Amino acid sequence: MRLPPTASRTDVKPLAALLLSLLAILAALALGAAFGETAIPIGTVARTAANHLFGAGLAVDPIDAGIVWDYRLARAVVAACCGAALALSGVVLQALLRNALADPYVLGISAGASTGAVAVAILGVGGGFVSLSAGAFVGAVTAFGCVLLLARAAGSGPTAAILAGIAGSQLFNALTAFIVTRSANAETARGIMFWLLGNLSGVRWADVTLAFPIALLGTLVCLWQIRALDAFTFGADAAASLGVAIRPVQAVLIGAATLMTAVMVSLVGSIGFVGLVIPHAARFLVGARHGRLVPASAVLGAVFLVACDIASRMVVPKQVVPIGIVTALIGAPAFAIILIRARRLS
Repeated sequence: MRLPPTASRTDVKPLAALLLSLLAILAALALGAAFGETAIPIGTVARTAANHLFGAGLAVDPIDAGIVWDYRLARAVVAACCGAALALSGVVLQALLRNALADPYVLGISAGASTGAVAVAILGVGGGFVSLSAGAFVGAVTAFGCVLLLARAAGSGPTAAILAGIAGSQLFNALTAFIVTRSANAETARGIMFWLLGNLSGVRWADVTLAFPIALLGTLVCLWQIRALDAFTFGADAAASLGVAIRPVQAVLIGAATLMTAVMVSLVGSIGFVGLVIPHAARFLVGARHGRLVPASAVLGAVFLVACDIASRMVVPKQVVPIGIVTALIGAPAFAIILIRARRLS
């Protein structure tokens, strides 16, 4: 029996979008492995991946294979996971706070995660039993809690959370700088400050085993709470009237956003503006409904950060620029545009 035309189109569109998303991510990963200080042909990248994933036994130069698999491809995968996680964190925070300028970097979550990670790495907090990711998560939760308390004390206006986030971010950045200056030697301080600007140079496949599950978990949580995210865009009262359990759902979503941000900061440092710019770009492409916005933001965030990583390795010859600088150069003007647009709409 033939399906009606409307049913057929409904079935095809999600499948086409899924295939297009997978192709976009695979293309970004391939380009991330091919381009860098020295270009490697896409065919070499494909043969190297086939050898390691499927045991194809294809002829590949050992040096090229080592660069592609051990260095660039792992780096590209972590960049993609980080971009998707930060973009989804921005989607969640913008929906819950009903503020177009909300993202983990602006609200001080990234700064708190950096402080927690540095406290574990330099001060030895936890006595060796606490990982960098766990320390970053505690720092992120602490920072976001402080920001929420300050915003509540300052008032319930639309800019209160952003102003509180800026204050909290400066506070925790200062704490991080104090810890590094007070307790680290010159070489360690230089390495940590470079890492804090966003650094993927030390990423290997072991980091993928942490970044990928956390990004996948955060994506699944956001997809699970799509209806709640749609409801929160109209306010907590509207969400409650639609049957959303406000406190538990807020805790789950904020916990997911904080966990994703903290883990990515512990792996690659503080990368700003991804969670701010990408959700707005995704809304422009697919609309504001979270059923489309969540997957679109994850895919765009992954592709965007891989592209920024490629640029960070090629913009200055024979030198790697911290990826946080690249995202800031793109994100800061976008932040200004979003700020002006939000003011005009208010």
